[in-house]
Amino acid sequence: MAKGYWIGNGDITDPETYKKYIEANAEPFAEYGARFLVRGGDGEVVEGTFKSRTVVIEFDSFEQAVACYHSDAYQKAQAIRQDAADMNLLIVAGYDGPQPGES
Repeated sequence: MAKGYWIGNGDITDPETYKKYIEANAEPFAEYGARFLVRGGDGEVVEGTFKSRTVVIEFDSFEQAVACYHSDAYQKAQAIRQDAADMNLLIVAGYDGPQPGES
């Protein structure tokens, strides 16, 4: 089964309120098995336009990723984030097929 991923890209507009969002999202992320693969950090834009912060979160499945987002607990956290960041968020299924160079 392919994993699921949240890919977020945004600008934090209110750092103090964003800290409250981080506290609030801990419960649903733990419940749905979220694992941070990218959480801010250095980056280099080589094509296109991106915002200042990128986050990639892995889930055991696409279904878990979607369920986490729609959970009551995450929706409460997301409501806090609305006032603290300008965010784009995509939920995407991972790829389990052949890779370049594999037969």
